[in-house]
Amino acid sequence: MKRGIAAAVMAVVAGGALLCLGGCSTLGYYWQSVSGHMKMMNDARPVGDWLADASTPARLKERLDLSQRIRSFAVSELKLPDNDSYRRYADLKRRAVVWNVVAAPEYSLTLRTWCFPVAGCVGYRGYFDEAAARAEADALKAQGFEASVYGVPAYSTLGWFADPLLNTFINYPEGELARLIFHELAHQVFYAKGDTMFNESFATAVERLGGARWLQAQGSEAARSEYAQFNSRRVEFRALALDTRRALTAIYSSAPPGERAALKARAMQDFRDRYAQLKAGWGGFAGYDAWVAGANNASFGAQAAYDELVPGFEALFEREGRDWQRFYDAAKRLADMPKDQRHQALKETPRA
Repeated sequence: MKRGIAAAVMAVVAGGALLCLGGCSTLGYYWQSVSGHMKMMNDARPVGDWLADASTPARLKERLDLSQRIRSFAVSELKLPDNDSYRRYADLKRRAVVWNVVAAPEYSLTLRTWCFPVAGCVGYRGYFDEAAARAEADALKAQGFEASVYGVPAYSTLGWFADPLLNTFINYPEGELARLIFHELAHQVFYAKGDTMFNESFATAVERLGGARWLQAQGSEAARSEYAQFNSRRVEFRALALDTRRALTAIYSSAPPGERAALKARAMQDFRDRYAQLKAGWGGFAGYDAWVAGANNASFGAQAAYDELVPGFEALFEREGRDWQRFYDAAKRLADMPKDQRHQALKETPRA
């Protein structure tokens, strides 16, 4: 699922560039990551320059102006980092900034990981070139993995660089643009090394809570209506995907080995059938079609990283009195715990 377009929020932490700060497994991967990132940074110009340029299209100026109001709101209302991130803009002239590769075994939703000294172990590998990402996916399939490639509209360098606004997401609906900016800034609050699920679930919780607050306080009636329709579909699809993940997990953990293939195929067909029923009530909306067509263990596993612990973080926000700074401090304390303990603590956080 593509971050901000589908449901899993796939604006990920450093699909390539950040990881290479800690060292990459091959010189070729290191080079494509660093060169791709630096080209993006060099292409970025201050938003003020774009707004002052008479040749900048009026529509782009309007979106850039909106982005700066969202950016200021992130600081004043959500207590997110106040720095130069999302104060510059670049047109990459392509539909994604990086393409992430994820992989999982035939009978597991547990993602294969790649480990780096700074970032720790993460469940994806990012490429600035789509063909290279697909070649990596093919290599993983040859090793017996199920693999998926998805385009990422944005990624965070955790504050190492001033992350720019990009053409890959600047035209998102207002509510989705706000969510994406909040998500990526949330990654600058803290980073739990080697725990993709914790990091992404935290950022997803911040984007949901912050996005709702933006629309309530600053959004127009049209923006709220547009978001409500989009989000209702997303919620329905997430629920369906969660049911499928649970069904597949049960099959992989308890079904006799000789029956797994048939049961897995049945669960996947049930997923596609139920999706067709959902889509029939969406008035022609087809935004999830590509994801469903390519759904496999890898794509379901990647989705889980962005969803699994979100309810716990949302409950933690309520427990901390909906105070953003207290919420961040509490989340940081969890990040200092061992991985299993922090996950368990979130799952046990009382719901309001």
